[in-house]
Amino acid sequence: MAIEIEPLITENDRAVARANVRRSSRGSTLGGVFLVALTDAVASLLAVAFVPHLGTGPALAVAAFAVALTTPLLFGISRLATTRAIREGAASAANERRMVAEAHRREFETRLANELEMAEGEPEVLDTVERALAGTLPGARVEVLLADNSHAHLARMVVSSPDAEPPGCPVNSPDECPAARRSQVQRFDDSDALGVCPKLRGRPQGRCSAVCVPVSIMGRTVGVIHTTDAPNAVFDGARVQDLQTLANQAGARLGMLRIMAETQLQAATDGLTGLLNRRSLENKIRALRNEQTSFAFAMADLDHFKALNDAHGHETGDRALRLFAQTLRTLLRDDDLVGRYGGEEFAIVLPGATSRDAADALEHVRVTLPGHVRRAGLPDYTASFGVVEAAIGEDLEAVARRADAALFHAKRDGRDRIVVHSDHGMHEEHNGASQAAGNGHHPDRELADAATPHS
Repeated sequence: MAIEIEPLITENDRAVARANVRRSSRGSTLGGVFLVALTDAVASLLAVAFVPHLGTGPALAVAAFAVALTTPLLFGISRLATTRAIREGAASAANERRMVAEAHRREFETRLANELEMAEGEPEVLDTVERALAGTLPGARVEVLLADNSHAHLARMVVSSPDAEPPGCPVNSPDECPAARRSQVQRFDDSDALGVCPKLRGRPQGRCSAVCVPVSIMGRTVGVIHTTDAPNAVFDGARVQDLQTLANQAGARLGMLRIMAETQLQAATDGLTGLLNRRSLENKIRALRNEQTSFAFAMADLDHFKALNDAHGHETGDRALRLFAQTLRTLLRDDDLVGRYGGEEFAIVLPGATSRDAADALEHVRVTLPGHVRRAGLPDYTASFGVVEAAIGEDLEAVARRADAALFHAKRDGRDRIVVHSDHGMHEEHNGASQAAGNGHHPDRELADAATPHS
C-alpha cells in the first residue's frame, strides 16, 4: 500500500494561495491600467518640457517609446510580486495544515492515553483499541493480533470492519509475522508483487495492499495491527502515525496490566503448587460469606509425608505436593476453591455444596490419586480428608477447627479416608482400607502410627 507522505508544500497549498492572491488582486487591475496611463502622461509632459525643439509630435513619439520600455518592466515586477505572494501564501497554508495535523495528533494521543489509563483490565484496553481503530480508519478492515502469555500463539483480539469481516491474516505466531520479527511498520502495495509478505496471497478477497504495525509489550513484540485495502491504495501517512501511536500506547498499557496481574497472582498464590495461599483463600471465603453463599469446607493432608521426605528427599516431596495440587484442580469444579494451608496441608471450599456432596467429590480425588502417583513415577502416597458443612454465620476459624478435627479422626482411624464432622458427630464416608490391604498396606500398623495424626 502506498503511504502518502505529504511534502512540505503541496499542490493544494499552492492552489489555496493562488485563489487568495486572485481575490486580493481583483481591485488592483484597474490600478495597473491607471498606472500605465499615468506613466504615459508623465512621459509625454517630460518630453515636451525637456525637448521643446522636437515639436509636439516627435516628443509624443519619444514618450510612447519610453512607455513601451517601462510597461513590461512594471508588469514583470507585478508578476514577480504575485509569484512571491503565492509562494508565501502556499508556505503559510502548509504551515497551518501542519499545525492542524499536529494538533490532531496531540489530541488523539492525549485522549487515547487518558482512556487507556482508566482501563482496569485487558478487555477494557481492547475495547478502547477497537473504537480508536474505527475512528482512525473508518470504513477499513482492521484487526489486532496478540500473543498469549506463552508468546507462542497469536489470537485475533480486535476486529474493526464495516462488514464485521477481518482482513484475515493467517499468521499463528509472532515469529511468522515480518512486522513482528522486524519490529518495524511493514507496507505492501500489491500482494501479488515480488518481495511482499507471503501471508497476503491466496486470501478470499483476492489481491490487496496492506499495512502492518507491530505491537510491543515491555520491549518485546507480541502482536500486530493489520489492515488491508485495494492493490496500490494510497494510505495517509498521518493515519500510519496514529496506528503507531495506538500500538505503542496500547502495548504499554497491556504490559503494565500484565505486570500488575502477575504481581497480584504471586502475592495471592503459593509459589510451589500455584494454589491460593492461606490469606487469599480466607479472603475468598469471606466474600462467600458476604454473598450469603453456603459452602462445604475440607482439610486435606498427605499421609506419612515426613517419611516420604526423609526417605526420598525434599525434591520428591515437592513433586508430591505439586501432583496432589494438580489432581485437586483437575477433578474439582472450576468454582471450587483450593488453597495450600501450610506444609502438606490443603484447604478446599466447595460453594453451594453439602458435606455429603463434598465427601463424594473428594472420594473421586482420593481413589484417582494413586493412579496419578504411579504415572508420575513417584513413591506411593495417599491423602486423608476432614469435611464439614459451614453453618450460617459460623466463624471461619470455627469452621476450620471442625474440619481439622475431622481430619485428625481420619488420620487416627487409619488414613487414606474421608471423615465428616456434623451435628451428629464424626462419621466416616469413605476409606481405602480394602484398597490398602490389596496393595500391601497394613491398616493396623497405620493405626499405631496415629500418635502423630497429621503425618
